[in-house]
Amino acid sequence: MAKRRSSSGNEVSLFPFLSILACLIGALVLIIVVLVVAQVDKAEGRTPEEIRMAQEFQRLTKELEERAKLDLVLKEKLAELEKLKEELEDRQQRYLKLRKLLDSSKEVQKQNEEIAANLQKQLDDLLTEISGMKEQQAESKKQIAELMEEIKKRQVPPDKKIPPVVVQPSGSGMPETTKVYFVECSAGSLRLLDPWGEGDVRVGASAEIVLANPEYNHFLTEVAKDKNALVLYLIRDDGQGAFNNGAGRAESDYQIRIGKLPIPGRGQLDLALFDKYRGKVPPPPKTPPEAAPAQPK
Repeated sequence: MAKRRSSSGNEVSLFPFLSILACLIGALVLIIVVLVVAQVDKAEGRTPEEIRMAQEFQRLTKELEERAKLDLVLKEKLAELEKLKEELEDRQQRYLKLRKLLDSSKEVQKQNEEIAANLQKQLDDLLTEISGMKEQQAESKKQIAELMEEIKKRQVPPDKKIPPVVVQPSGSGMPETTKVYFVECSAGSLRLLDPWGEGDVRVGASAEIVLANPEYNHFLTEVAKDKNALVLYLIRDDGQGAFNNGAGRAESDYQIRIGKLPIPGRGQLDLALFDKYRGKVPPPPKTPPEAAPAQPK
């Protein structure tokens, strides 16, 4: 067993220096640890409360983004819902119209049938009038030729006018309330003398035309409304046939009071003595209201 070497009396001891160095190193290590721990706690300069608030902010931001997306989807759904509501309302309106049309179809059909019957009657009257006018055309040509021959025989100068024929009330006059309407009867024609203030109206005098002519029938219809009315037929030398057709229609079909007065010659008629008795009727409508088919409301 080795023996411990004996130390000399002058040997230097290093224990105090090493102790101080170890304490210093320990203190430095402690300081470093404290600094590291403090730095970790601060988390890059922020306190735990700030970190919690930052995390809460991130969560709220994400939630707001999700809500914005949901709001966009919701708006799209609301737009689709509004469109569906409009389409539903439109279909309901169409349903109600169709239902109303279905319920009123019988009435509409009846109205259209009445209008069709009226139009058919007007068409038949027009065809009858055209037929009468065709028959009268040949007769009118013949009468015109006869009148031309008569004019040649008389050789009336162009500057010489035939004196007017003054029409005078017969008898002791007539009541003040009487309204007189004049119709001139000549060969093949009836001339309504200014019946509604727009000038004279000439109508063929054949039985077919008298029956179907709308202007003459309108005239008789309006005159028949006044019980004080009198239709005075002024009959030319060749107008007896026209009088028979025209006056017969007025008296038998419309129960109108009529009178007749022969007019000699070819002069113009002077009705000044009847001015205070002259009557007027409203003009016929330009377009019949029943010309268009009825439409469902």
